[in-house]
Amino acid sequence: MTTSASRTRVYLDHAATTALRPVALEAFTASARTLGNQSSLHQSGRGAKLRVETARDALAATLGAHPSEIIFTSGGTESDNLALKGLYWARRDRARAAGAPECHRIVLTGLEHHAVLDAAKWLETHEGARLDFVPVLADGRVDLDAWRAALARDPETIAVATLMWANNEIGTIQPIAAAAALAADHGVPFHTDAVQAFGAVPLDFQASGATTMAVTGHKIGAPVGVGALLVRRDAALTPVLHGGGQERDIRSGTIPAALIEAFAAAATEAHAHLSAERERVGGLREQLIKGIRELVPEARLTGAEDLDPLTGERLPAGTRRLPGNVHFVFPGCEGDSILFGLDMVGVEASTGSACSAGVPRPSHVLIALGIEEELARCVQRFSLGHTSGPADVEQVLSVLPDVHASALRAGLSGHDSRIKTANSQR
Repeated sequence: MTTSASRTRVYLDHAATTALRPVALEAFTASARTLGNQSSLHQSGRGAKLRVETARDALAATLGAHPSEIIFTSGGTESDNLALKGLYWARRDRARAAGAPECHRIVLTGLEHHAVLDAAKWLETHEGARLDFVPVLADGRVDLDAWRAALARDPETIAVATLMWANNEIGTIQPIAAAAALAADHGVPFHTDAVQAFGAVPLDFQASGATTMAVTGHKIGAPVGVGALLVRRDAALTPVLHGGGQERDIRSGTIPAALIEAFAAAATEAHAHLSAERERVGGLREQLIKGIRELVPEARLTGAEDLDPLTGERLPAGTRRLPGNVHFVFPGCEGDSILFGLDMVGVEASTGSACSAGVPRPSHVLIALGIEEELARCVQRFSLGHTSGPADVEQVLSVLPDVHASALRAGLSGHDSRIKTANSQR
């Protein structure tokens, strides 16, 4: 097999993180050379505050939000935790103070990112929350009838409902406005994790009807370590961090001006080219899907496709599936075998979420879809981004048949031993 040394390496793991945009690097370095804490009242402090607020304005413009709705955080995980815990505590405590029925339910699906799912499970374990899981359809879209029924069932007991805008593994885009409207009908706060959607499809916070929305910088070409939680101005959240109350008394901590300016620069550039990039990256995605289906006929695409469910006609890229997401089940092949085989020939892909990479268990997302455990281990995610091009797709398709054949020969024989090893280390 040809080694990666003789090939240009191809990066197709943009869902995990993407390349830093030059404009973001320039903004960061320019800001990092300046002095000042935006909470200080002297000239340097006022200068830092002006730069941060200018960046806040720019970021808000890309998200359909008012600048005051932007709460800067360290990234998507913090934003999701602040939203889930903050909304839960605030609504529960308000119900208790009013002598109302116990407000302790969280309505969600099994597809959520671990930043949401694990936060909800923590609330279940430590704060008495009851998790009300709503089923999803075979393509990963929420069953809106079941969502409606869950919200209508004793809505005064629901602290928060949450549904991710687009799934990080299978790329399915959810009907967020419809789900948020159903929550609003019952006065239930609604949170959406839009980390994967931001920079890939249009987002409009105000039009979405969401109470809170999480985004992060490193998925769109900003540095790691900065994100935001959008919080509607009439929303009540209990803080998770306590201190100076720098961000609307919802989030405390010294403001990282350089990271924020880089975040705003990356968001502005991504937003300016969003329409063209959706079509460009979506076209690459379709080429890759078509090629994989031809080369490995037994491979099965998971998640929604950009097709009209009634007519089968092609829809614009990013209508029902993220433009850059390609996720396949390869029956009989351990996902890690394909991953390492591709890596050996210069292609960097993934078996799913980077947050759970290396964990020898099937994806909770695929299990929620009803895919049996053995098949849920046979997956590969290729995610394209702003630096991807036709040559990347061509190279993947040129090496995939040999990698697949090798992984098929290896089969799933190593799975049981890895499970035993992992269990012994817990």
